[in-house]
Amino acid sequence: MLIRSISTLACTAILATASLAQMAPMHHEGAKATDKSAKPLASPAASAEVSLNGKDIKITYNSPRMRGRKIMGGLVPYGEVWRTGANPATTLITAANLKIGTLTVPAGTYTLFTLPSEGQWLFIVSKKTGEWGIPYPEGNDLGRTPMEGKTLSEPQENMSISFENTKGNTTELHVKWDKADQYVNVTAE
Repeated sequence: MLIRSISTLACTAILATASLAQMAPMHHEGAKATDKSAKPLASPAASAEVSLNGKDIKITYNSPRMRGRKIMGGLVPYGEVWRTGANPATTLITAANLKIGTLTVPAGTYTLFTLPSEGQWLFIVSKKTGEWGIPYPEGNDLGRTPMEGKTLSEPQENMSISFENTKGNTTELHVKWDKADQYVNVTAE
């Protein structure tokens, strides 16, 4: 009888522990903004969306913050492929066939990277998807295309990706952070 009681107690303890362990991540990940225990992400999730020729194009990324750091040529080193965001890889989902700069990009899902430099940046579209933002998946490029650049008058604290100057079947895809505003033309075909 004693062994049965001990076994029952042990099973109950294991089940209770497993139940609490399953509940703990849900509490933190699913915490509402009003929950004082939930910390905001250092690089929160963000997205950019546009419709060209009636077809949706969406980019999902995580937006890092400057937080007093040197960004261009520092945190984002020149001459090295950058994940163009933080945390998970930046993802492009397009229902339209696109021309991004000089690249032909069929409808589908892709991962986006950039190759920053003090001069001209390159925009990189990778066929490999579903990975974390680093390491860069060498050998999986759909292609690379030059970007155009402007200097922002004031530093931008939050890194952003946006679609701007949209007209008909064309738009500009902008990557902005610190004083950098790098962009590439996008056309739905």
